[in-house]
Amino acid sequence: MNQFGNVLLIAMPGFFVLIMFEMFWGRWKHNEQQPLIDAVASVACGFTNILKATLGLTIVIFSYAWMESHLHIIQLSASSVWTYIITFVALDFIGYWMHRLSHRVNFFWGHHVVHHSSEEFNLPCALRQGITMITNLTTLAIFPLALMGIPPQVLGIVGPVHLFSQFWYHTRYIGRLGVLEYIFVTPSAHRVHHAMNDMYMDKNYSAIFIIWDRMFGTYQSELSTEPCVYGMRRPAQSWNPIVINFKHWYTLAKDAFYTQKWSDKVKLWFMPTGWRPADVSEQYPLFTIQTMNDLQKYNPGYSKWFVRYSFMHIHIVFLLVCFLFFRFGEITKADALLNGIMLLLAVFGFTAMLDKKHYGFMGMLITSIGIVVFVLVKGDWFGLNSFVPFGSVAVATYFTLAALIVGWFYKTELVTAE
Repeated sequence: MNQFGNVLLIAMPGFFVLIMFEMFWGRWKHNEQQPLIDAVASVACGFTNILKATLGLTIVIFSYAWMESHLHIIQLSASSVWTYIITFVALDFIGYWMHRLSHRVNFFWGHHVVHHSSEEFNLPCALRQGITMITNLTTLAIFPLALMGIPPQVLGIVGPVHLFSQFWYHTRYIGRLGVLEYIFVTPSAHRVHHAMNDMYMDKNYSAIFIIWDRMFGTYQSELSTEPCVYGMRRPAQSWNPIVINFKHWYTLAKDAFYTQKWSDKVKLWFMPTGWRPADVSEQYPLFTIQTMNDLQKYNPGYSKWFVRYSFMHIHIVFLLVCFLFFRFGEITKADALLNGIMLLLAVFGFTAMLDKKHYGFMGMLITSIGIVVFVLVKGDWFGLNSFVPFGSVAVATYFTLAALIVGWFYKTELVTAE
């Protein structure tokens, strides 16, 4: 198993425990801020991202290890605590500028848009991460670390720690934290970042140390007189991570195709986020929220049984994803890829069901049948029987029932509703 997969195998159960704690805390306090379907969609986005990352579905153009070994000016020691501290602070500084760029330029927004697609602000929305970067061009952003001679093994440890340290502050249940607001990114500071109110837009880009925003003029405190409204001015209006990830890219490609000016076909990719050529903007208008009163949260409407099944299904997929990480180093790359594809299809079909799309129900039905057939033919689910007696039988049984349940929901949630 690769190093990132190992870290995820430890981190994912922790994330799930915290998400469940936040959910039950809200219910106990009668102040629920984590609607089940939104949470399910957020977790599905997380699964999509980590499956892509773990399966290595990225074209490596620039290797950090190569850059460090060939281009370093000085060489920092992997045995020094200071090397880890310097790496952490440097990553945070670079992350501030990369994050700021992701909000300011159409092209870079395409990869980051999924993180802001939720109309809620809670721990699950931290899992909404993009999958559309098919190359590792972002490795160039940490070029300064290579020049400093920071060993790859140090970056391999500090990188995940820095990333996962950003999880906890995606919540509305923690208020302002006094003097810490001047030093670190807190839930209050990050709530501002996720808000689409005029005064909060494009503020608070920092990941760990809020001092970068204070230094470079992008800091905004959360005001009691201006409650945060979460989401995007051009809402995703979907629970499907594939749709959310590619909707902005589709708009850019469509605009580039239809605009008449050749200069606009090129420059629209590098213009400020949201910019569109005048001709296509007039011919193909997009719904855009102008005032906070325009926001109508996305909700196709579901029965309570559909919501409960959604909650259960995402937990089943979670267990299967964890098992894939656990077995990653023991199974062939072909089997890992096949396993990942089946899980991705299960996520795609299921979230399309949440959008009440016909193809979602059909896709989920076909995926369920395909998984059952695979288990029957192979007699196992990628070695699960070696760890859990009759584990593959449980997988086949669940997806057999899932096929029947999906058929029932297709009739009651979609056909009857129409």
